[in-house]
Amino acid sequence: MKNRITDLLKTEYPIIQGGMAWVAEHNLAAAVSNAGGLGIIGAASAPAEVVREEIKKCKELTDKPFGVNVMLLNPNADDVAKIIIEEGVKVVTTGAGNPGKYMDAWKEAGVVVIPVVASTAMAIMMERAGADAVVAEGMESGGHIGVTTSFALIPQVVDAVSIPVVAAGGIADGRGMAAAFMLGAEGIQMGTRFVAAKESIVHAAYKEKIVKAKDIDSVVTGTTTGHPVRCLKNRMTKEYVKLEREGADFMELEKLTLGSLRKAVIDGDVVNGTLMAGQIAGLIKSEESCADIISSISNEAEKLLKLV
Repeated sequence: MKNRITDLLKTEYPIIQGGMAWVAEHNLAAAVSNAGGLGIIGAASAPAEVVREEIKKCKELTDKPFGVNVMLLNPNADDVAKIIIEEGVKVVTTGAGNPGKYMDAWKEAGVVVIPVVASTAMAIMMERAGADAVVAEGMESGGHIGVTTSFALIPQVVDAVSIPVVAAGGIADGRGMAAAFMLGAEGIQMGTRFVAAKESIVHAAYKEKIVKAKDIDSVVTGTTTGHPVRCLKNRMTKEYVKLEREGADFMELEKLTLGSLRKAVIDGDVVNGTLMAGQIAGLIKSEESCADIISSISNEAEKLLKLV
């Protein structure tokens, strides 16, 4: 399955792993890269030197290309941007802002830059800034989301830019990948599917919640704060939604979720933690290796696309 995305990433498959905070660390990134996709280390809000250590550990586990996701709101983003160059990271994905201030330095160092966008306006802006591709992420995704569905967003972004488009949000199998390609995408990014991978460090209780989830088991919190987040329903989300309905202010809501993602990922607190997951959680039936996930999705997509 060779195209502009595999040429750009130097990977076997046009599949990127999402840069999920606490989840996307060196073990998962290396496993995805070794399986022929592009593994991503999620810098999130980690100190720059922690990100450097993650990069070094990933290099010990794979000789394939991998990337780093930079959350641009991270107060350490300037230092992380420099470390990416110093450590020779091949690919950067970005979220929560405009990476324009780092673009010249990254391009000069030969880094492939792929911002995550949730609108055509942002996609156009990123192409003008020098991005090599964009990830068009629909609101079916887990974690921080936009307002447009993948089915509507992807073809509009494809029409708006000339650089390759990677589809994200609502993709868990070969059917989703084939559909994304029919809409004009040339690659896919998946988060939730890899959260439940065997190589993922996510607590077994969190993975079990994803495997047992049904189609209606996710909820969006934070709509009143302007920072909507999709996660699986639990006691914490119930309380959060209740407070939102009652008009609670940002600080009160923030207090409820402080450290809650770590609680879920590391401690396995599925009652009070934030179980970030997309709407496709209901399609995930078991914990599989990254190699099995990537090969099965690619094979299924190729068969379906040949029928068109």
